[in-house]
Amino acid sequence: MDLIWFDPDNPDRRAVASAVALLEATRLVDRPFMAGTTLTMYLASLRHGYDGEPASVALAYDGGGRPVGLLSVYLPRRDNTHLAEVTVHVDPLARRRGVGRALFSRGVDLAREQGRRVLLAGCVDGTPGMEFLAAMGLERGMDEVLRQLDVASVDWARLDREAEAARPHAKEYELVRMPVPTPEGLLDEIAAMTSAINDAPTGTLEIEDEVFTGERVRAYEQAQVAGGRRLYRVVARHRGSGELAGQTVAAVDVERPWFAYQHDTSVVRAHRGHRLGLLLKIEMLRWLREEEPQVRRMDTDNAADNAYMIAINEMLGYRVVGRY
Repeated sequence: MDLIWFDPDNPDRRAVASAVALLEATRLVDRPFMAGTTLTMYLASLRHGYDGEPASVALAYDGGGRPVGLLSVYLPRRDNTHLAEVTVHVDPLARRRGVGRALFSRGVDLAREQGRRVLLAGCVDGTPGMEFLAAMGLERGMDEVLRQLDVASVDWARLDREAEAARPHAKEYELVRMPVPTPEGLLDEIAAMTSAINDAPTGTLEIEDEVFTGERVRAYEQAQVAGGRRLYRVVARHRGSGELAGQTVAAVDVERPWFAYQHDTSVVRAHRGHRLGLLLKIEMLRWLREEEPQVRRMDTDNAADNAYMIAINEMLGYRVVGRY
């Protein structure tokens, strides 16, 4: 088996096409409830990652030159420098031949070479990936749940009632639709507010708080736009102090304009207890109804024990479609 690493700045066109095709083949078998990967998304992920730190990615070929597997090794640099995240995809037609084990072992070797001592990997619950990761020596540390919202079927009368009931609790705050890209003068404030996401549950995983800076916020925005997504951010701002108290961010896929994904929703600890999370999410849906009326589906994922956010999502109409 030959392993060819991608050059993120000048990836081979045929290799990229093979990788996207392989991801779609594995998605149909292992995670059909998730949206597929477009060519634009994949090229952007190679160059930018999620927020400016791309993974190292290699395509595996069998002896006949046919692509059979994909290896991704992500090594955080800003924080959590003890971690490595290894992801393996194997063509369903090439499974049970040791391809996955060989790729995963290469990922472990690379993590060790870089001094990483904790390895993370994930898979869809109930699939052969569970047995595979256990065989590789991993222990289950966190459960996440993917939910989908049928945007066209949102009960707006109910949401209006919920928002009206929540407003008295949040009378000291205003909701603001923020421009993206974020103006330079607001980057540090947005970064400080974004740090609130560190309070989200992480199971038993050995994860440190992520470090958010204005530079990282900008890198995130640039990476998402490069991946063919239009970003929307709504913030809650304290009327008295002007402090940013919470946010919600959504991304609409340019190439699949019917699809949107919920990114970060978080409220700064000092401002919790005012039902801001609910109000932020309802305001986001209103904004998308105005600006992106063609959106039909919106996905979100949460830790399985994030009871507060799950309660909000289910009230909005999200339904469970998968676990991983």
